[in-house]
Amino acid sequence: QVHVVESGGGLVQAGGSLRLSCVASGRTFSLFVMGWFRQAPGKEREFVASISLSGGTTTYADSVKGRFTISGTNAKNTVYLQMNSLKPEDTAVYYCAVVLTGARTYDYWGQGTQVTVSS
Repeated sequence: QVHVVESGGGLVQAGGSLRLSCVASGRTFSLFVMGWFRQAPGKEREFVASISLSGGTTTYADSVKGRFTISGTNAKNTVYLQMNSLKPEDTAVYYCAVVLTGARTYDYWGQGTQVTVSS
């Protein structure tokens, strides 16, 4: 079992920055990939970014490339999402999720943190 908790959301003006944090606890020795997703009102949840905790490989959605950066700690159970040049369309609930070694899907999710970007 893995428990995932996000933090760092808030209200920011367009062009501003926020940093989200995600901490996983429990079976952290089995963590393989940690990722961020977001869901805006009336829209489906979409992928934002992910990082492989073994090799550090990162992947980004086209909509955030060059603006968002995902990173992980040496402890490999915490990841951050640095969000720069925020736009009103980035407004959403941001969720952190993890893939365990041997799994093919994101099986554990946090409760989400709200990010609101005002114009």
